[in-house]
Amino acid sequence: MTVISSTKNPEALSFSLIAEFDAGVERVWQIWEDPRQLERWWGPPTWPATFERHEFTPGGEASYYMTGPNGEKARGWWRITDVQAPTHLEFDDGFADDDGAPVEAMGITHATVTLEEIGARTRMTILSTFESEEQLNKMVEMGMEEGMKEAAGQIDALLAEHSRA
Repeated sequence: MTVISSTKNPEALSFSLIAEFDAGVERVWQIWEDPRQLERWWGPPTWPATFERHEFTPGGEASYYMTGPNGEKARGWWRITDVQAPTHLEFDDGFADDDGAPVEAMGITHATVTLEEIGARTRMTILSTFESEEQLNKMVEMGMEEGMKEAAGQIDALLAEHSRA
């Protein structure tokens, strides 16, 4: 299992997920940078993602949807706020309506991704911060923790596949 820990911190309005991979930092960075690789793991296995837009630069935007087991679609968006390849990425993350417009009522989450070299492996930390404790609790109730663990659990296979190519 690649996921080392997941921690909800109501005082800091944050949720963190730490995972480690048998790959170098540059290779793990590619799974964020390349939208075709990103959509192979962003979202639980039963809700695969499709990125329609992926501007991987500060000020850039991304839009995507995840397709559920019955064909239903859940849309989301990112606003990239910082990119320091290959170790640091920050973006605002939110839900979108059927037209891709942000749904303000669901709030915005800010994600900070850090990749650290630990020998020949990489530790990835995703720190998500929320606007309020209500938003944090709602996201956890919607299955965010399990969904992020399932999503990160798909990365090993993607990394192994590319190391054989």
